[in-house]
Amino acid sequence: MMTEPMSGKQLRWPAEWEEQEAVWLSWPHRADLWQGGLEELTERYAELAAAIAAEAEVRINAAAPLHAGIAELLHRHGVERFRLFDHPTNDVWCRDHGPIFTRRADGLMQMADWQFNAWGGKFAPWDLDNAVPACIARSLSLPRLCSPLFLEGGAIEGNGEGLLLTTEAVLLNPNRNPGKSKAEVEAELHRMLGTTSVFWLGKGIEGDDTDGHIDDMVRFVNAEAVVSITEPDPHSPHYRNLAENNERLQDLRTPSGHKVEVVPLPMPKPLVAKDWRL
Repeated sequence: MMTEPMSGKQLRWPAEWEEQEAVWLSWPHRADLWQGGLEELTERYAELAAAIAAEAEVRINAAAPLHAGIAELLHRHGVERFRLFDHPTNDVWCRDHGPIFTRRADGLMQMADWQFNAWGGKFAPWDLDNAVPACIARSLSLPRLCSPLFLEGGAIEGNGEGLLLTTEAVLLNPNRNPGKSKAEVEAELHRMLGTTSVFWLGKGIEGDDTDGHIDDMVRFVNAEAVVSITEPDPHSPHYRNLAENNERLQDLRTPSGHKVEVVPLPMPKPLVAKDWRL
């Protein structure tokens, strides 16, 4: 019998630097998405898997017919610490469409399963990606807490001690959660993750298909410190949004009231991919 899911104060969302048993990947397989670059991309994924396998088991979402080819490639790269799961996907962005794992008051692990619509309905189809958390829950026999909220993993950032960062541009976007108020979104985040405090930033960097994910702007490096992207060039399209976000961060506090240190990280120069998305 499946264990019933817990919610709210019975849960804790661990920080990303805590010990991890495994890391999940969704394997690339659609040539139409990568414009002739699929073979190179799978090589890069094999290299990524090799780096992960030195520290944790690699667990891979992929339709069963792909498994033999993936296994051969991973073995060729010296990867032995991996498991393949018959979880078909549309795309590769497991951080966004995969589950978020939480710890329960009874010591067991649980999964938070959000709705996924490919960053506001931009990249159809997404039905298989939206089903990945349910597939993982069945495969691991883990309790799954479901939410009607549309949310990608890259849209939220946590310190492991109850503080969550996110952006208005994503979670309050009509292309995900039309009509939802901040209070409603915060209540659902607390129910799903056991967090106690939500800190909102505004918009993201210009040209971001995600509409403004937190994970390419501000990341926790410990429970009381973040790195935050800055843009010194006032002519940059990113300047205003990042300046406003960094101004807001001056008020960031932990749930216990400690001021969070903000370490500036300069905005990198863009890498321009020629003929991308013709």
